[in-house]
Amino acid sequence: MYLVTASEMQEMDRKTIESFGIPGRILMENAGRGATQVLFDKYAGLANKKVGVIAGRGNNGGDGFVIARYLSQKGTKVTVYLLSKSSLIKGDAAANLKLLTPLSIPVVEIPDRKVFSKHRSSIVHQEIWVDAILGTGLESDVKGYFREVIEFLNSLNKPVFAVDIPSGLNSDTGQACGVCIRANTTATFAFAKIGQIFFPGANYTGDLKIVEIGIPPHIAEEVGPRQYLLTRGMISDYLKPRLQDAHKGSAGHLLLIAGSPGKTGAAAMTAMSAMRTGAGLVTLGIPKSLNTVLESQCLEVMTCPLSETIDGMLNESSFQAIIDLFSGKKCFAIGPGIGTSAETKNLVHRVIQESKMPIVIDADGLNILAGHTQILHNLKAPVILTPHPGEMARLINSSASAVQKDRINCARNFAEKFNVHLVLKGARTIIAHPDGKVFVNPTGNSGMASGGMGDVLTGIIAGLITQGYSPESAAHAGVYLHGAAADEMAETRGPIGFLASDVMNAIPGQIGRHISPSSFRRMPESRMHREEIRG
Repeated sequence: MYLVTASEMQEMDRKTIESFGIPGRILMENAGRGATQVLFDKYAGLANKKVGVIAGRGNNGGDGFVIARYLSQKGTKVTVYLLSKSSLIKGDAAANLKLLTPLSIPVVEIPDRKVFSKHRSSIVHQEIWVDAILGTGLESDVKGYFREVIEFLNSLNKPVFAVDIPSGLNSDTGQACGVCIRANTTATFAFAKIGQIFFPGANYTGDLKIVEIGIPPHIAEEVGPRQYLLTRGMISDYLKPRLQDAHKGSAGHLLLIAGSPGKTGAAAMTAMSAMRTGAGLVTLGIPKSLNTVLESQCLEVMTCPLSETIDGMLNESSFQAIIDLFSGKKCFAIGPGIGTSAETKNLVHRVIQESKMPIVIDADGLNILAGHTQILHNLKAPVILTPHPGEMARLINSSASAVQKDRINCARNFAEKFNVHLVLKGARTIIAHPDGKVFVNPTGNSGMASGGMGDVLTGIIAGLITQGYSPESAAHAGVYLHGAAADEMAETRGPIGFLASDVMNAIPGQIGRHISPSSFRRMPESRMHREEIRG
């Protein structure tokens, strides 16, 4: 599913009108009619409510006029509050404003603060509000009169239905432009906007519904948005059932380098998460003094003790032993809990440049790359980086707050520059690819704010690659399944307090639920007959 920027949506509208030949007024009619249906679906007994439509003078206001007309025709008592003089309304919006007069729909012009104050007593008695003040494309802060109106509407604590986007929300970043309508529901047109998916924009947007308005598919393809929302259907298409004659060798072998004193849990959870995802074999390379500890934690995982520093960290003399371990492996993961000592840094820099199999780099592996990202240009295999905002900030020599304000472009720019796949973790995790395409994950919840969740994700992604999935599909499916497993925990155990290991143990069930039933191979007839008899 596409996620669009304001400019991409504007270009789709333009092409639909100018080259395809659907008049803008028809698009506006479709938008208003579809939004009205969402409004009625959302609020039972709407016909008996007092609804106020508060409109600006642009096309967003025009959509509001169409909604007012349909509400009136369905028997709802509706009043339009126009934040302008009607003489200033132009184009399709003006045409729809004129249609309100023969229907006797009240239009109250409140073009300034003075007039607004006179109508406050009427305004406060409206039971539901339709926000049609400002549309997409807003970049500068909302100031003056409009700011006061938005703040006043928010103070009423009445249900608000936003038309296309809550007024004051930056549709590309999800940041409030100074002030923003807090909507309970938003009916957006044609495609979801980026800012409605990310936080804090998702909080302002409320329940998001997409309304088809008639943009032809080929027009959308011509504009070519490079942002997508991951969906359950996409993940089901990725996941394939295992062949009935599969064995551990055919399920792939992962090499994981992880762990240091005090951080054996990171190594263990990463390794076990790969196994839970279906990797046939996992070899865990660790400092030799930790071998006994990890052997007892990971019964199904093979361990390989490696040379260490006096402090128990991996040292550079283990380089050749790791290179020897590359043989027969399908994926190489490195970083969880390995520390950042000088010798460990040198080791990581060297081994990732020697790998010819896909590499997943996480945690301390990312911190070791900070300040040395030029190494990424020398790699011989595809790489997936999985930073949280703090690690991302260190990679680009910035701040976590700056990363969070523009997550998509931050991830995309890095992926394009260094030809890597980048998983920027957090609420609405982003997966960016070298070709500039970005995928946004809708699963997951705040209960995941707990230690070890990132280690589990690394293991899931590496486990999928080990089984033969491409880095792209492994990143998409891994992130989605990780969040879906956490959503299951939030629903069954409670919104907080579940552990990373709980999420890890829920992964097999999530894989089973997301594999499409139609993709399973039919059981041979002779065996089917025996199974039926046993039943």
